[in-house]
Amino acid sequence: MIARLIDAPRRTVVIESVAPTVDCGRYAVKREVGAVFEVSADIFKDGHDLLVAYLKYRRAGERAWRETPMRHVDNDRWAGAFTLEVIGRYHYTIEALAEPFRSWLADLEKRHAGGQDLASALGEGLALIRAAAEREPAADRRALSAYADRIERAGTPAEAVALAGEVELGALMARHIDRSEATWAERELEVVVDRERARFAAWYEFFPRSGVAVDRSATFKEAEAQLGRAAAMGFDVVYLPPIHPIGRAHRKGRNNALVAAPGDPGSPWAIGSTDGGFTAVHPDLGTLDDFDRFVEAARRLGLEVALDFAIQCSPDHPWVHEHPEWFFHRPDGTIKYAENPPKKYQDIYPLNFQCQDARSLWEEMRRILEFWIGHGVHTFRVDNPHTKPVKFWEWVIRAVQDAHPEVIFLAEAFTRPKMMKALGKAGFSQSYTYFTWRNEKQELIDYLTEITAPPVAEYFRGNLWPNTPDILHETLQRGGRPAFKMRLALAATLSSLYGIYAGYELCENVAREPGSEEYLNSEKYEYKVRDWDAPGNLVGYVTRINRIRRENRALHLYRNLRFFGSDDPNVLFYAKMTPERDNLVFVAANLDPFATHAGLVDVPIAELGIGEHQAYRMHELITDRWFEWHGPRGYVELNPDAEPAQIFALHR
Repeated sequence: MIARLIDAPRRTVVIESVAPTVDCGRYAVKREVGAVFEVSADIFKDGHDLLVAYLKYRRAGERAWRETPMRHVDNDRWAGAFTLEVIGRYHYTIEALAEPFRSWLADLEKRHAGGQDLASALGEGLALIRAAAEREPAADRRALSAYADRIERAGTPAEAVALAGEVELGALMARHIDRSEATWAERELEVVVDRERARFAAWYEFFPRSGVAVDRSATFKEAEAQLGRAAAMGFDVVYLPPIHPIGRAHRKGRNNALVAAPGDPGSPWAIGSTDGGFTAVHPDLGTLDDFDRFVEAARRLGLEVALDFAIQCSPDHPWVHEHPEWFFHRPDGTIKYAENPPKKYQDIYPLNFQCQDARSLWEEMRRILEFWIGHGVHTFRVDNPHTKPVKFWEWVIRAVQDAHPEVIFLAEAFTRPKMMKALGKAGFSQSYTYFTWRNEKQELIDYLTEITAPPVAEYFRGNLWPNTPDILHETLQRGGRPAFKMRLALAATLSSLYGIYAGYELCENVAREPGSEEYLNSEKYEYKVRDWDAPGNLVGYVTRINRIRRENRALHLYRNLRFFGSDDPNVLFYAKMTPERDNLVFVAANLDPFATHAGLVDVPIAELGIGEHQAYRMHELITDRWFEWHGPRGYVELNPDAEPAQIFALHR
């Protein structure tokens, strides 16, 4: 270390506190294609030399660096930016050095202003100019030599100083600065550039086997009707639970009964039978060709199909006999089924990612993902990733995205906060969150602020789900239709990513038993047929909310959430704005589904350039009503039986 420092005695610029980084560069930062990526750092050195700094960047696989100048911000902080033009990975770092010519010119001008003799100082500058001329191509060499001659022949010191300060000479010297002893930041950093769908999307989850009868599976062709519903409601992604063959051994019956009755379809997460495993489709749904047609039908409707990547096997999966070494074993040699005490999953065998043949297992996981990518799937919702090694996810996501940078991974990791964050760092594009269990005002403010602002937002994008097939929160059970509307409005506007599970639009809220978050007659274990036009449905409301999201660019962004005050503890008030502030959306939500709440909310008018007594109009987008507000506070009244939330677009 000491020898290395002595070997570069003139590379004395300090470059530190580079941002953004994740764990000092151990993991990549996340952004989306088309974004302007700004990088900042503290850059300084001993003495009084003026500095110049460059932000260096290149795409993964490129050898040559591109660069853009950095600007001095204040207090030794510098910043620069470049546009992320394509999806994939970029590397970036910083180069900085003392700028001898500008430093000399600043010193020369001070000496001249102080009436000092300039002979020696001019000689130093002429040496710099002539040295630059020797390094450069003919055209610039002649221009630099001409400047040196003119300065040397200047009749007065004032004339020499004026010539030295000419903009053209400064540009020539800046263009041909000697960087042989420049300082580079100690490590290259990475930014993963995803397509926009990784940041902005509305997800709709449905079981393709449901919809036509309570005693048989729908086919992919019949499930296209559900694609039509999702598209009509304005969703972007349709997420399918596993579509693979389902095992019969220890098959679960209705309501998770340990014994299945004849005709019970079993849980889609008990993957594998004599009909195949992870690269097969359930024969009741159809064939791979039928699936391909289903994906194409979705594409024509403007939808993307996301598949569940659930890494577990039924006792009937072919791997149980072909690769018994990939499973966990009891002391007597039998394979262990999955448990999450007190829950038991007798129909599922987990895989052992630290087994003796781990490399083959890991490679097989990549092969499965590649298989479905080949069938038009570019988004995967990963089941329980926190039960597999983080190192595995870091490897497989990197391997897949290096070949297919368009692929998006959503982590279904309802687990410890640090593990959820580690999975984001390891490469997951999005993650489920604790939003489902955050229902009080301050806990919503604290949690959403944490996950939508740096440092967490540099690598973590929260996808907010009010419900899933596994989670029916007490708020929805007790609050009924007003709670469903309120939680939908929150999920759709607090984050640029949100989703709902089918049945939400019908306000399905009956739990299996008191204190349980499991649905009664859960679709995980049976076919469902629903009346989508049932009285009181929220289809129109969901459609309206999704339209509002699409029409307001502020709601497309993830890192722009800000909370503002309200004088009622049950009213949450927040805003999302575009960087240009040409789209400003404010949301007021009544968190109490049982009573009307009203009061004053704070609007940052000074920040928005609105005078204290100036009128401004608020367009309420759900009901299409207009309000005129004055000053820094506005009045809202939220009746949960009518509209528990209001979404305002501010107009000057």
